[in-house]
Amino acid sequence: MARVVILGSGIAGHTAALELRKDLPGTHEVTVVSPRRQYNWVPSNIWVGVGKMKPEEVVFDLPPVYERERIGFRLAKAVAIHPEGDAHDPTPFVAIESTDPATRGEISRVAYDYLVNATGPRLNFAATPGLGPGANSTSVCTPDHAVEAARQLDEVIARMEGGERQTLVIGMGHGGCTCQGAAFEYIFNVDFVLRERGVRHLARLVFLSNEAELGDFGVGGAHLRRGGYRVHTKLFAESLYAERGIEWILGAHVQKVEPGVIHYETLDGEEHRLEFNLSMLIPPFAGQPIQAFDRGGADITGEMFAPSGFMKVDADYTAKPFEAWKASDWPKSYQSPRHGNVFAVGIAFAPPHPISRPQKSRRGTNITPAPPRTGMPSAVMARTVALSIRDMILTGAPRPTHTASMAEIGASCVASAGASWAHGTAASMTMFPIVPDFEKYPETGRDLRFTFGEIGAAGHWIKTILHHMFLWKARARIGWSLIPE
Repeated sequence: MARVVILGSGIAGHTAALELRKDLPGTHEVTVVSPRRQYNWVPSNIWVGVGKMKPEEVVFDLPPVYERERIGFRLAKAVAIHPEGDAHDPTPFVAIESTDPATRGEISRVAYDYLVNATGPRLNFAATPGLGPGANSTSVCTPDHAVEAARQLDEVIARMEGGERQTLVIGMGHGGCTCQGAAFEYIFNVDFVLRERGVRHLARLVFLSNEAELGDFGVGGAHLRRGGYRVHTKLFAESLYAERGIEWILGAHVQKVEPGVIHYETLDGEEHRLEFNLSMLIPPFAGQPIQAFDRGGADITGEMFAPSGFMKVDADYTAKPFEAWKASDWPKSYQSPRHGNVFAVGIAFAPPHPISRPQKSRRGTNITPAPPRTGMPSAVMARTVALSIRDMILTGAPRPTHTASMAEIGASCVASAGASWAHGTAASMTMFPIVPDFEKYPETGRDLRFTFGEIGAAGHWIKTILHHMFLWKARARIGWSLIPE
């Protein structure tokens, strides 16, 4: 009997759990450890944040699904990994801290033969003073955050309906942020709602981003095949922002957020103030605070994890100048180089370097988007690792049998720009590969046969259909395994 433990129940962790349970005989154990009992389809938090969906439409309880699928579930958070066991027992285990109200804070251990770290991001609001819910800005990173964002948006709209002009700032809350796509979606959905409510003329909408140019999205931008022509995402994005009357401020690192005022630095080293009535700023991501110890109790956290808290895998972490970075630097199997039975997927793995060209302000402040690792890539990685673990268990394969390097796989993204069956739109984009490979595609870094984009009503219909399809899949309902990642 083999025991597989998965840390995290987001897109990556939940996908890995379902795939492993589907493929492994019942004599093997699959256990999920998560501090939350609900699954959240994060991409649709955007619609909750503008009042187009209720929070219960983007979440569901995990325990009934796991009970039905014969997956173990521990309501807890991982605090330490002991990949060699301890002095008394060489069995690898994870120390977990209960988040169950009845046993909160209790520490116990879960033994494993294979471990998948899919803990996702720690929302590092503390990196920017005054950032986040409970402070001076809102967020759409969780359903609760999105509900508060919608409430504040309603208040701002009410003031506009009374004739007051309002400034709404949406974007990134730190120079090292990722998830520019979420901010892109939110600002265009806000724009759409303001137009629906007849108050758009009273709103100043400002997009504040650490991107060096619009359309970077943390992937260095891309050339798209569109209407028989090749167009860069910079032009694609600028045209859309200009069409909707949205201002943009780029190359920005938010230094602090005070009530009604954002302080930020730009690449030229200048410091600025931006007054606002509502701000939704995405926080930077960090790894979960998990430690690691060897059998003798020595701390090996620095060997298993990068300084960011993300887990090191089979990537090339050698420090290199931007021009020396290669597609081959990126991990393929997501296996820990130190422990062959440990893997990390989704946001939990440490990327070898940014995809976008690193930028520093004249003051030396890093203002560079971090690589995106959410959504479709997370699910593909998780399924890939699940297949490798399956083969290692069932056939005795000595090493991972499946790979999914971000430099060898593509991704599809449907970014909402307004939710309405009759008038809504979305930008639909595919990219192959995610990490550009200039050795294979020297002109653009990507294969233009599979890298293209369009915007229109059909995109909104597709995004709505995908919302229901992926929640169906996540609930493990009939035919779920036929729905691709």
